[in-house]
Amino acid sequence: MGANDQPFHQNATAQNVSATGACINGLEQAVKVGDVIGVQYESKKARCKVIWVLEAGGLKKMQVGVQLVADQECPWLSQLPIEVRSNIRPSAPDNRRKYQRHRIAFPLEFRDERVNTPMRVNATDISGNGCYVETAMPLAVSTVLRVDFWIDQEHISATASVRTRDPGVGMGIEFNGATEDTKRRFQAYLDKIDPGISVPDRPATP
Repeated sequence: MGANDQPFHQNATAQNVSATGACINGLEQAVKVGDVIGVQYESKKARCKVIWVLEAGGLKKMQVGVQLVADQECPWLSQLPIEVRSNIRPSAPDNRRKYQRHRIAFPLEFRDERVNTPMRVNATDISGNGCYVETAMPLAVSTVLRVDFWIDQEHISATASVRTRDPGVGMGIEFNGATEDTKRRFQAYLDKIDPGISVPDRPATP
């Protein structure tokens, strides 16, 4: 989302890349410090926070420094020197979190009951407690939704709330209307269908 509050999508060039951020050249839209933007390298995506902005002019156009949002995997990790990659340790699980997030596409249906229009999406970063949904037009924080999904052959319907909003990127949603038993069973189902490495769930609020 640009500084003009309009979503945009374009190719750009990154330099000075590291495991935690990069300098991005060639943006044609202005962005603001503190914005969260979506960045994709090949097939890998991540959310990044803008930490500085420079009107460089010429071919560099708008130049921005970005830092990966906490718990986001570095999308350009394969391009870093091997000595840098070998020193990156996987995040240790946070035992304070009851639910572990899985970075898989999982089908959900949300419905804003004020307008009664269903929104079918594939959520990412999903756990028994909530998920992140990529969308250019995220809903306002605190919007109450009805969420529907399936655990094997069982249909689950519960209320949910928008907890975080990244304009032009997506929104974080908490399944606050689901019972603890439902959350535990859903987490067990996610663990079963994605038995690989999961990452600790984080609070829905920044």
